[in-house]
Amino acid sequence: MSTGEDTGTLAEAEQRVLDRIDQARRRRPKVREERITLSHGAGGKATQTLIDAVFLDAFRNPLLEPLEDATRFTVEGARLALTTDSFVVSPLFFPGGNIGDLAVNGTVNDLAVAGARPLYLTAGFILEEGFPVADLNRIVRAMATAAARAGVQVVTGDTKVVQRGKADGCYVNTAGVGVLEHPGRLGVATVRPGDAVLVTGPIGEHGVTVMLARGELDLDADLSSDTAPLNGLVSDLLAAVPGVRALRDATRGGVATILNEVAKAAEVSVVVDEAAVPVGDPVRGAAELLGIDPLYVACEGRAVVVVDGDQAGEALSVLRAHPLGAGAAIIGRIAAEPPGLVLLNTAFGGTRIVDLLVGDPLPRIC
Repeated sequence: MSTGEDTGTLAEAEQRVLDRIDQARRRRPKVREERITLSHGAGGKATQTLIDAVFLDAFRNPLLEPLEDATRFTVEGARLALTTDSFVVSPLFFPGGNIGDLAVNGTVNDLAVAGARPLYLTAGFILEEGFPVADLNRIVRAMATAAARAGVQVVTGDTKVVQRGKADGCYVNTAGVGVLEHPGRLGVATVRPGDAVLVTGPIGEHGVTVMLARGELDLDADLSSDTAPLNGLVSDLLAAVPGVRALRDATRGGVATILNEVAKAAEVSVVVDEAAVPVGDPVRGAAELLGIDPLYVACEGRAVVVVDGDQAGEALSVLRAHPLGAGAAIIGRIAAEPPGLVLLNTAFGGTRIVDLLVGDPLPRIC
């Protein structure tokens, strides 16, 4: 039988752990490695440390510092959003897409979750000597098709060729600009206790698809990447639900990383119900065999949405009315305590902390 003294001791121990976590997170970030590793590009703790200690420290300014998916600014009365992204996925071609449509969709989605209507993209190619022209044509045609589907145009670009063995066939960089038509202020820092957390569909499909496409594992699954442009879905949501606080597309680091960014930026707690998180059977099965948590696996056509708790049902209905949101779900809520942490109520009845990973169990997935 537990005593009041036992309970008090346990609570004190938990508080000491939380205090140590808080102290560690408030330390000035510093890159301790002497050389860049794959972990620095994985979207987890190593990536955030690299961004904070190197890039943000050098380039700090009011437009950059919110570290949203796109920066928002005004030029002669026009409210605009700007983003850029680079794509190094391996393999270049995978079920459901390739590096070309992935690049277009990824940039369109970064603009969309910033509340912008995407308009124009740039396209930069780094090609390795010996890369097949037929493969390049296939990639470029996929980009053209994806751009037409998203209602954007590729209006400028650049091409570089490096020596054989100095790249991995083809890398693509895209930048995008869009016009901000949503009047409200979207951003993870606006999130508050009582809000609801939603995802727009089943998670982890892109990352697991790419991993299986590498052929390094003797696993078969009827699975395709979820890569898709989210601007139509987001536009419908913002038009119908005024209480949307923030949106993020769950790419590198998956949903878990986005939720940690929300908790840190807004100094709130994110409480997730494991049973409510939509995960398809192929992803769940592959993840169990690989020993990874689907919460950390990248998506390329899914967004995390934080909305006023009183409007969660309305938001869910709007999302499910769109083809890309048919599998949307409410997965959790925002609480005040403990600030800066993501807590998962597990299917077994316990609770655990969902922290940022140092690296990524599935590198080179975008």
